[in-house]
Formats: sequence, structure tokens, C-alpha cells
Amino acid sequence: MDITETPWTSRGSAPVELVQVPAKQIHAMAGGSAVAGLSPFLGVPESRWLWQIRSAQISADPIDHPWITRLIVDTTTGTTVGLAGFHGPPDDRGMVEIGYRVDPAWQRRGYARAALEILIFVAQTHPRVRVLRATISPDNAASIALVAQYGFRVVGEQWDEQDGLETIYEIDAAAPLST
Repeated sequence: MDITETPWTSRGSAPVELVQVPAKQIHAMAGGSAVAGLSPFLGVPESRWLWQIRSAQISADPIDHPWITRLIVDTTTGTTVGLAGFHGPPDDRGMVEIGYRVDPAWQRRGYARAALEILIFVAQTHPRVRVLRATISPDNAASIALVAQYGFRVVGEQWDEQDGLETIYEIDAAAPLST
């Protein structure tokens, strides 16, 4: 599967698409500008740090753009409920790290699950991806439970400047899902 700007669509739990954010909007949010339709939790100010990272990333290497943070859009209402994507294309090991966050107003409705399923599917169908990684704060029980349902296993921990201590979870991209 090629990674393109085309929306990635769910195949199961919740009717969502992961829609690429135009570079112009990423750069605008990195600079502190709000984007219509995004809550402060997903845009500015709560997620500005994320947009600053992604803005610098695609400025340095535009080929990363289709891989990175996308909007989780509920296709039945057109509402943007969260963010999900990869941190970048596969590294030399064939590893991609996934990330997702759902606006608190929309949590506990299956959006994180649907986004995770899309990301797993995209990774599993890309020939260069061998390993999927998720890094999660040890106190985020909901996210830990979610990735565990898909076979992710603890492989270590790391310190993240933004998020603090994180547990590293991985799964072989070729492994069948264990939902």
C-alpha cells in the first residue's frame, strides 16, 4: 500500500476516517493560529506542541507528511473528534510509531479503537513496515488496555520531553490481530 494524502477509512468499530491535515494548517497551528472546526484540545493551545513538531518535521522532509498526524473525523456527522497517525515513515528497522488522542468530549465512544485499527491496517499493508510501536504513559489505563487487546507487548520504557515516562509497546506488523 502506498501512503498518500487520501483519507484512511475504518473497516469496523466506528465510522471514521483519518484525514490528512494540509501542511498550511499544520504550520498555522504551529505558529499559534486556531483552525476552524478543531477544539482547543486538538489544535491551539493544547496540542500546539504537537503541531510545532510536525511542522518542523515536514519542513525538513516533506515526504513525511502523508504519514504523520491526521484528523479523526466521524463520517456520520463530519465532526473532528481526535488526532491519529504515525510519527513518521518506517525507520531502518521497519518500525513505525503510532499516536492517537481523542478530545475528552468524544472519549469512550470507540474513536480511539477505530483509529488504532486503521493505523494497524495501514501499517500491515505497507511493505516496509515490520514493527508497530505505541508509547503510553503508565497511568493511561484506557490506552494500555486498548493496545493490549491488539497484541502489543511491553518492550521497555523511555523518557519523553513532552509526556514524561512512557512504556514502549510493540507488535510484529505481520502478526494476526488478537482482538
